[in-house]
Amino acid sequence: MIASALQSIRSQIPQDVEIVAVSKFHPVSSLMEAYQAGQRSFGESRPQEFAAKVPQMPSDVRWHFIGHLQTNKLKLVLPYVTMVQSVDSLHLLEAISRWGQANGRRTDVLLELHLGAEETKQGFSEEEILDIVTRPEASFPGVRIRGLMGMATNTDDESLIEADFARIQALFKQISGACLDQLSIGMSGDWPIALRHGATMVRIGTSIFGPREY
Repeated sequence: MIASALQSIRSQIPQDVEIVAVSKFHPVSSLMEAYQAGQRSFGESRPQEFAAKVPQMPSDVRWHFIGHLQTNKLKLVLPYVTMVQSVDSLHLLEAISRWGQANGRRTDVLLELHLGAEETKQGFSEEEILDIVTRPEASFPGVRIRGLMGMATNTDDESLIEADFARIQALFKQISGACLDQLSIGMSGDWPIALRHGATMVRIGTSIFGPREY
């Protein structure tokens, strides 16, 4: 089932768009089924669960952390992650950078734009992102800012989703360049809309793995 789901999704998504299989809450056996079907990028959002899965998976997996990351959990995530997609505050960005300096590493990150209408969502405003990306590179020596991440409003109204993705695409065009080249938008319910708005990564969970098992 997982292999056929991946095959179907890949047939609809351009080859230059990276599929991040959102594997949070799913067992390693399901991740391995996806891996054996050729999937290499996986997204996790809980540090303890992530740290437990890493040693059980092959070493060539590209791990993306996609949930809210508390600074006291960095040591569970940063040694193993390929990219932190969900940098949602200056405090977290600076903490990741300090960890990188202390450990001789630069971590690829995306800045999360607060898109949806829900007040509880984390993220930066457009103005805050513009301020960060125009600072000298030396301001954050332990990270490499690669682009933007966002989630559309949780709604069945496609016009609202279109508007959210258009907003982040406009900001991405404003800041994109040689290094700022990644736009992570779109999930199982809205990735076709995200593709129309320039997504370079889509985060797909339920459509690959089915409903969460725990």
